[in-house]
Amino acid sequence: MKFVVSREALLKPLQLVSGVVERRQTLPVLSNVLMVLNDDQLALTGTDLEVEILGRLQLPVPGESGEITVPARKLLDICKSLPEGSNIEFVQDEQRMLVRSGRSRFTLSCLPSAEFPSVEDSPSDLQFSCAQQEIKRLIDRTAFAMAQQDVRYYLNGMLWEVRPDHLRVVATDGHRMAMCTRPMTVNTEDTVQAILPRKGVMELSRLLDDSESGVDVSLSANHIRLSTGEYTFTSKLVDGKFPDYERVLPRGGTNVVFGNRDELKQAFARTAILSNEKYRGVRLLLGEGSLTLVANNPEQEEAEETVSVEYAGDALEMGFNVSYLMDVANVISSEKIKLTLSDANSSALIEEQDGGDSVYVVMPMRL
Repeated sequence: MKFVVSREALLKPLQLVSGVVERRQTLPVLSNVLMVLNDDQLALTGTDLEVEILGRLQLPVPGESGEITVPARKLLDICKSLPEGSNIEFVQDEQRMLVRSGRSRFTLSCLPSAEFPSVEDSPSDLQFSCAQQEIKRLIDRTAFAMAQQDVRYYLNGMLWEVRPDHLRVVATDGHRMAMCTRPMTVNTEDTVQAILPRKGVMELSRLLDDSESGVDVSLSANHIRLSTGEYTFTSKLVDGKFPDYERVLPRGGTNVVFGNRDELKQAFARTAILSNEKYRGVRLLLGEGSLTLVANNPEQEEAEETVSVEYAGDALEMGFNVSYLMDVANVISSEKIKLTLSDANSSALIEEQDGGDSVYVVMPMRL
C-alpha cells in the first residue's frame, strides 16, 4: 500500500472514525483503524464491536492498493501535529507503516487486516431515506433525556419508532422523557421499534450535519445502518423492551402556563446555584401572572426568583429537579415555553408555544 493525501482531507474522517475506538481494549486490533485503499478510494474503519464507522475519501492521485490496520490514536495525533496544508505520504513496509510529511518521518507498528472484526451484515427489514438535518434534529431534541448506566439497560439508549408517515424518537431515564416526531414517508405498514445504544446515539450526532443532503437508513432485527456519500455508520441495537411511553404522557392538564423561554432559562440557572447539589430540587409557586422559583440547600441558604408568566388559574405549588427543566429550556427554540400542569403530584408537560414537533415530560419531586 502506498499513497499521498493532504492533511485536511484525512483529518476529518480520521477524527470521526477514531471517536469509536476505545483506548483500553481486550483485543489489540480494536485500538487500530482499518485502512483499505482501492485505486484512488481510501476507506477508514473503526469499531468497538458495538458501533462501527466507515469513512470514505477520494485521493487526488491513485495509489498502490492494499489494506492494513494502523494505531488510531497515534495516527490521529501525528496528523493533528503536522502543519496545516501539508501532504502526508503513507508507505506500507510489511507490518509497518511509514508516514512522511516534509521533514517529519514516523514508523508505526501495524496489525494485519484479517484480524479486524466487521459487524455482520444481516438483511435489512426496513429501508428509507431522509435529509441529515431531520435525524440530527430528532437526536438533538431528545438525547439529553437518555439514562446513563441504568440497570434498566434499555433506558441507556434511544427508542426509534418508524411508522408509515413519521419517524419518532423517545428518550427517558425514568424521571423525565423527551419525544420528537418528524413527518417522513416510509414504505411500511407496521410500527417498527428499535433501541439505539447511547454510544451509537452520541457518535451519530457527531457524524450528522444540518444539511439537506440525504442519508439512507436501514433497520434489521439486530442492527441499524446509516449511509451517506462520505461514511457508513453501523450500530448493534439494544435487545430489550422500551417502556410504553404513551402512558407517561400527562392527559387533561387544566393549568396552562406560557412563559418567556430566555427569562425562565436564566431564572432556572440562578436558582440552581443554591439548590441541593444532590437532588437539585426547586419549588415552583404558581400564581396569577407570576411564577416564583425557590431553592434551598442543607447549608440553610435560599434563592428566590419571580418571573412574569401568562397564567390565570388557581395557585399551585410543585417541586421539580431544576436540571431537568434547564435541559428542556436549552433545546426548545420557540420564544415562549408552554407548561401544562394538573396538580402538585402530576408530571409537567412542556412544549413549544405552538405545539411544535417535540414534547417533554418531567416528573415532580417531593420537597
